[in-house]
Amino acid sequence: MVRKAIYGFFIGLGAGIAALILWNAGALERFEAKTWDWRVQSLSKPSAFTGQIRIIFIDQASLDWVKKEMAYVWPWPRSLYQPILDYCRRQGAKAVAFDLLFTEPSSYGVEDDQAFAAVISNAPPFVAAMFLGQETGSEASWPANIPASRLEASGLDNWLASLKRKRGVIFPKASFPIPELAANAALLGNVSARPDADALFRRLKPFTVFNDHPVPSLAVAAWLAAATNRSIVFSKDSVLIGDNKIVLDKAGSAVINFRGPSGTHKRISAAAVIQTELKMQAGETPPASDIPSLKDCYVFLGCNAPGLLDLRPAPVGRVYTGVELHATALDNLLAGDFMRDLPRWATAALIMGLALLWGIIALLGRSARDNIIALVLALPLPAVIAVLAYQRGWWAPFMAPETATVFALVAAIIFNYATEGRQKRFIRGAFKQYLSEDVIEQLVKHPESLTLGGEQKTLSIFFSDLQGFTGISEGLNPQQLTALLNDYLTAMTDIIQEEGGTVDKYEGDAIIAFWNAPLAQEDHAERAVRAALRCQAKLAEMRPELHQRTGKDLFMRIGLNTGPVVVGNMGSHNRFNYTILGDAANLASRLEGVNKQFGTFTIVSDATRAAMGEVFAVRELGKVAVVGRKAAVRIFEPMDREDWKTRQAVYERFALALDAFYAGCFKEALADFEMIRNDDAPSAAYAAKCRSLISAPPAAWDGVWVVGEK
Repeated sequence: MVRKAIYGFFIGLGAGIAALILWNAGALERFEAKTWDWRVQSLSKPSAFTGQIRIIFIDQASLDWVKKEMAYVWPWPRSLYQPILDYCRRQGAKAVAFDLLFTEPSSYGVEDDQAFAAVISNAPPFVAAMFLGQETGSEASWPANIPASRLEASGLDNWLASLKRKRGVIFPKASFPIPELAANAALLGNVSARPDADALFRRLKPFTVFNDHPVPSLAVAAWLAAATNRSIVFSKDSVLIGDNKIVLDKAGSAVINFRGPSGTHKRISAAAVIQTELKMQAGETPPASDIPSLKDCYVFLGCNAPGLLDLRPAPVGRVYTGVELHATALDNLLAGDFMRDLPRWATAALIMGLALLWGIIALLGRSARDNIIALVLALPLPAVIAVLAYQRGWWAPFMAPETATVFALVAAIIFNYATEGRQKRFIRGAFKQYLSEDVIEQLVKHPESLTLGGEQKTLSIFFSDLQGFTGISEGLNPQQLTALLNDYLTAMTDIIQEEGGTVDKYEGDAIIAFWNAPLAQEDHAERAVRAALRCQAKLAEMRPELHQRTGKDLFMRIGLNTGPVVVGNMGSHNRFNYTILGDAANLASRLEGVNKQFGTFTIVSDATRAAMGEVFAVRELGKVAVVGRKAAVRIFEPMDREDWKTRQAVYERFALALDAFYAGCFKEALADFEMIRNDDAPSAAYAAKCRSLISAPPAAWDGVWVVGEK
């Protein structure tokens, strides 16, 4: 067991290292991303702050209404955004962020831009969008006519020095809103974002850097615009925004905790807002609408009209807009629950831990059933860990631990098959002829038992022999004799094994078997007696056919005894047998021979009689002293209860005669034995014994029949 555990450890170690190499090389990232999307789709749900965010969409209905009622086509004049901002101010919105780039002056003239700027100055804290790029952008430095972000940031240099992918955080180019808008905005927010390798957006950078200035994302800028504490502290793997901490990955990104599919945050049509506000400004009753309240809400404005659709495919759906991405990031910031990557050391420990665990467990498995159980338990475990981790805010990799688990299980199963499989096949082939399937299974599970040595156990031991077989064999040629023995031994062995017995050996026509080893069997004596009676019944069934082949009737004598013996593998280091040694085995052999004295075919000792319980009927045959033993033993003949009832009168008369025999009343005993001698072989034997004792009375009498031959 210890050696197998060591082998399993090294198999798990190899599997874990292989999985670590694949994980570290990024070979599993694409598959991991898909499993992450399944987790997001199944487990995402709104937070307590989801209801504090509103999105005003410029949808197709808005474009159509404006074109019909005002004759404006896209892009709209900036005066159309005035009623939207006025409505947000009227409703008491906390901050407003536009996910629209106003990088060029209005085509409707400078007055349009000036009017829009004036509205912004009177609106709730306003965040204007800017765009940072590696190759796209009109500016390479911060324009002098646009105020820099008014943020209290510390630790920026150390944070940048710790990043391993600065190119994704530091941008050389930027596109700014026109100065009129930028000057009146509370903050500028970056709306650029990079998807993962499969074009899905799962992460967002809370901060980027342009011209040594930290630029918040649109989501962070919306929060900062309304916040009283706008301090920012950068550290190696996180950023503290006010009192909210965001854990960052090695590229400076945060993993978005999606709240659900597109539409999870309440949407409002821009046309509905414009109509409502214009009616209210005119003193008219606004049209009935289902516009939700904006009080104390963060409001985003973006596009989802088909021609303007700002698609940002996400794990929750391919149709997901950029403004919803920023709204979700703000939701995470408010709730303080951005997802976090499991630390690399923890991921590596998880990979190695599972690989080692299942490498050892799978190698310790002793059967295909054990391997199936290991697979059923092992394969879902990384998924369970990944789901539990998700619910606690962690992105715990699934693919790498699953790969390590599969590698460990497959390697262990192959190793088992290549080593123990060959050993098991050898054991089955070597022992199937004389061990039951249960015993073989135990040997397969515990091959270490096939070593020299034994243990003392109480067994029920079976000895059988065919009556007069020597004379029968002399009349058969070798082929006939072999066929006869094979048929007989097969029939008897099948019964013994069906009753859970172990065939020790064959000696010509003799069979030696035992119960309670190597498998423990509480009812071993009952099994042995049942096997003996079944063997006698089977031989009686076969007797007519065997008579035709031999010209004689075949009868079998069986001796059974229960007692302590040494059982185990005995022999040389190169050749040994699983066998028994001890006085209890010798007595069973002697009892088989005692049948000759009494004319019986099955005799059990008093120890077996006591151990077998009341399942079978017995009659006492006497007390005998066999060769090699000083102490006498009481012996019994077992039978089915129906057989006992059929011959009850004979057995009761025999019992009376036996009592007289024990008492030394030989004449009285003889009279009773004589009455049933023609119907009962033991009575005939006792009648002869009584006549002998009457003619030569013993000097002392103890009721024991001394058997002078084996």
